[in-house]
Amino acid sequence: MAHPICFLPEHDPLESLPTPFSAWEETAKNLPKLLVASQFQKKLEELPLFPIDKLQTAAEYERAMQILSYFGHAYVWGQKNVPESIPEVLAKPWYIVAKHLGRPPVLSYASYALTNWKRIDRAGPIDLGNIVLIQNFLGGIDEEWFILVHIAIESKASPALVGCVEAISAVQNKDHQSLLQALQKIKGSLEAVCTTLKRMPEHCDPYIYYNRVRPYIHGWKDHPLIPKGLIYKGVQAYSEKPQQFRGETGAQSSIIPTLDGLLGIKHSQNELYHYLQEMREYMPPKDREFVSYVENTSLVRPFVQANPKFHEIYNECISLVNRFRQTHLSFAAAYVHKQHQDSANNPTAVGTGGTPFMEYLKKHKEETESFLL
Repeated sequence: MAHPICFLPEHDPLESLPTPFSAWEETAKNLPKLLVASQFQKKLEELPLFPIDKLQTAAEYERAMQILSYFGHAYVWGQKNVPESIPEVLAKPWYIVAKHLGRPPVLSYASYALTNWKRIDRAGPIDLGNIVLIQNFLGGIDEEWFILVHIAIESKASPALVGCVEAISAVQNKDHQSLLQALQKIKGSLEAVCTTLKRMPEHCDPYIYYNRVRPYIHGWKDHPLIPKGLIYKGVQAYSEKPQQFRGETGAQSSIIPTLDGLLGIKHSQNELYHYLQEMREYMPPKDREFVSYVENTSLVRPFVQANPKFHEIYNECISLVNRFRQTHLSFAAAYVHKQHQDSANNPTAVGTGGTPFMEYLKKHKEETESFLL
């Protein structure tokens, strides 16, 4: 492959759309101020039509999706009473752009993290200390850092993804040396991923995260306050019926599903399994295809089972996936579960993806452990 495999875009994301979109871009830039002043809903309804016919490149479509998704969530969660519908000025372009990109019209991980960064030094790495966000809800160091940690993790995971492709090929060719090297590459990459995740508390405080960052990323599926979903005004395909979409969640990242697929970690068929499958609908189609390719092609586990000399390095990789899940579980407890809920908008018992997340995360961890050899 010409460039390293990574779920981040090959080129730095587009920071703003061309001139025809200036009114929308200006509003996007001022979003934190408008939310603080409770003026966003009014501003949105005054915007000119979104000029979809002027979108040309993939990067422009991604930036459009980012603006529309941030606006959608700011509209729903940035007012005291949750509305029943999304106005046509936003709903129609959001639906069309989302369809073009093969994702639902809701804020997903791709717009929140994967395409939401710029480098301070363009020649430097995509890493903490050299990246900042393009788009925020309220802004501030806690929101910024929360998302930047995810972006840095995606960057650190790139060698592991390359290692997945190499490991599959090594097993197909019964090439022991190459398999060992691929598993070592995955191990090193996962160690960097785990180290980066542990940095979350440096600039993201649990109280601030729960009260200022999290409220905006909920969706409208399995959310206690919006049991039926929301109407997308003017979208003919939905014929004025409420639509349900899950909120933004790290479960929409393709890294861990890819590693599960490579290492043969299977999750038992239950609600959790179906939820994880559903999360793939929120991934960019190319990422979704890569996860499926690895999952359906990898024979690493049976090969390793038959060759005990690989047991140690294989178990180290499983243990690192497990360590990632353990850290995530402990953060979920501190940042959400133990926080004081004072509004139905932001439940502590339900994840932003609409699940009983503590139960799901514990189950993930236990299932991962059971695959150690």
